[in-house]
Amino acid sequence: MLGALPSSGFDAIFSGAWLGPSGQLGAKMRWLIAVLIVLIVVLQYRLWVGEGSLADLHSIRQEIALQEAEIKQLQTRNQELQAEVEDLAAGLEAVEDRARSELGMIKPGEIFIQVIERPKAETGQ
Repeated sequence: MLGALPSSGFDAIFSGAWLGPSGQLGAKMRWLIAVLIVLIVVLQYRLWVGEGSLADLHSIRQEIALQEAEIKQLQTRNQELQAEVEDLAAGLEAVEDRARSELGMIKPGEIFIQVIERPKAETGQ
């Protein structure tokens, strides 16, 4: 048959080698406690400071948010450029408007008038 089992798991842990003859913690138990404390310290360090820490995760999330905002801006710009390309390919009005505004071109028979405003005098005296 089976041998006598301890009445609880607690009794099993603290029986024999774990407790010394006088009931104090034995060398094996002290060693186990020291190892567990070191393990907890290492895990806490990685959680708060090391690679993959909460601070690292926070900075990566901020960088992702910035990248997503930049992507939205670039997508909007791409849509505007695509609309302009389609407009230029569709007709001559867009080409004419662009030539007039950017290059200062005029049609034959038109008169080009350039208005130059005088600089405003400083009235701070």
